[in-house]
Amino acid sequence: MKTTYAAALAGLAMLAAPASAKAEEGRLQVKVLGTAVLPDGKIDRVNVDLVGLPASTQTEANDNFVPTVAIEYFFTDNVSVETICCVTQHDVDGTTGLPGAELVSNAQLIPATFTAKYHFDLGSAKPYIGAGATYFLWIKDDPGAATIPLGVTDTDLSDEFGFVLQAGMDIPVGDKGFGVSLDAKKYFVDTTARWYVGNTLAIETEHKLDPWVLSAGVSYRF
Repeated sequence: MKTTYAAALAGLAMLAAPASAKAEEGRLQVKVLGTAVLPDGKIDRVNVDLVGLPASTQTEANDNFVPTVAIEYFFTDNVSVETICCVTQHDVDGTTGLPGAELVSNAQLIPATFTAKYHFDLGSAKPYIGAGATYFLWIKDDPGAATIPLGVTDTDLSDEFGFVLQAGMDIPVGDKGFGVSLDAKKYFVDTTARWYVGNTLAIETEHKLDPWVLSAGVSYRF
């Protein structure tokens, strides 16, 4: 009888061990990442044009590489929510019509982003997919060097809501909560750019931003 009881306890302990290991993974994960922000920036529509832009005028925003921090909360082993924090800076230059002309200078952006994610457990690798919302908050934007001789005194980029898709992979390193993370996001968001001469709105254009945001770095789950 004692032998049977001991064997039953041993069996229960073996079944409980994996569950305990999973519970020890923790609910919170923090990531420190290097991130490439690759926006589009092309003009979708011209609403106001008092200066007579060339008909072929087109623009692009330059790429930038910034550090980012991501904070993620796990409701279950498979379902989580994540937010990221970073500030990225871009210029907007002409590509056709006004090739090489700097139209917006040092535009600084906070891409406030929240995504819901589903994680797949493939053993050592844990890929995930996600989707969510973003709010592009411009905290600074200056007239480009090419616009100042035309009398432009102020530039404004509109803050906008958008949609984001996400995919990536977390790779645990050891059993202490550390890991390596790879992440890709595709944003769908626009902005309206306005150039003022004094109090007069001289140019207003709508721009497709839609950046790819590609990240790699380290993680810690606790």
